[in-house]
Amino acid sequence: MSQSTTARTSAYQPPRRARFMSAANIVMRQVLRLPFPTPLSGSLMLLSFTGRKSGRTYHQPVSYVRDGDLLLTPGGGRWKLNLHDDQPVRIRLRGRDVSARPEFIRDPDEVERTLAKMVALNPRVASFVPIVGPRGEVDRARVETAVSHGFAIIRWHLDKPDLAAAAR
Repeated sequence: MSQSTTARTSAYQPPRRARFMSAANIVMRQVLRLPFPTPLSGSLMLLSFTGRKSGRTYHQPVSYVRDGDLLLTPGGGRWKLNLHDDQPVRIRLRGRDVSARPEFIRDPDEVERTLAKMVALNPRVASFVPIVGPRGEVDRARVETAVSHGFAIIRWHLDKPDLAAAAR
């Protein structure tokens, strides 16, 4: 193998979708930090957490679906590895900072039920969660595979004083 071929193949290039999302997240972070609700903040929120290895503060835009006093988020990325059950996380939700505690749903039966509920509450979930079919049907085999590879649903419990503020 020539030196130029080795240089080309050894440099990691993230997949096109990952590069696009990385660039889009830069814009989303700025929009979600605004001190007032925007059309995007009705389905996206900004998590702020500390990296488990680096100790750096990260700001991750994630989608959510409101289910009464709870927020539901599909957790397919590595960002969720920095979260722990019941450890408070700061969230920028509809232009306000609130505190919430994550609860991870990893049981395939519960993931399937919760995903179906998320799709019923917001049909757009089907467009960005690959284990949901185009008509909103949840594929059980894909759920089991995804959960075995680390996929989870995160159920966010807003701290009591923040419930009223987040509802606005």
